[in-house]
Amino acid sequence: MTDRSEGTLLTRGADPTTEDLPGRVVLVVGPSGSGKDTLIEAARVTLAWDARYVFPRRIVTRPASEAEDNVEADERAFLDVRARGGFSLSWNAHGHWYGIPATIEADLARGATVVINVSRTVLAEARRRWPDVTVVEIVAPREVLARRIAARARPSDGAGDTRLARRFEPGDGPSADRTIDNGSDLDTAVSAFLDAVVVA
Repeated sequence: MTDRSEGTLLTRGADPTTEDLPGRVVLVVGPSGSGKDTLIEAARVTLAWDARYVFPRRIVTRPASEAEDNVEADERAFLDVRARGGFSLSWNAHGHWYGIPATIEADLARGATVVINVSRTVLAEARRRWPDVTVVEIVAPREVLARRIAARARPSDGAGDTRLARRFEPGDGPSADRTIDNGSDLDTAVSAFLDAVVVA
């Protein structure tokens, strides 16, 4: 396992191996304040009756905000779980650890669609490992992002202007398959997100 700089995936090994699972992974990315969790929650509620769609809770080493459905863990416990292979994906960003439980492997094995909010830095690893990956990027105008970050006021995230100023370089990860503007009408954004998640 190789450690890289903060904000990047810590890989499991050097040799590429693709897990031939029939399920589909929908990776949701976007800047702070773009409303990723809001769209994911709307889709989860809409598809709650359908076992073909799974919305796993992330394990995070910071308290969740009102808009999130994360499981809080202390860093030592998180790293213990990670060392035992308890996460399918894990990364460090903004001074916190994030992990996606390895239980999603069973969901993918039965052919489910797994929808998760991730860092853009894990996209290449996810596409290497799983054959069917769709990346959905959520965007919003800068002024909207700034307003949402200020309203959230989560001290553990650090300065809001620092998060707002952060930009990804082309080498940070593959480009998105779908881009959704969540800067104005929420219903329109939810409808577009559902279209990206639910594929006939």
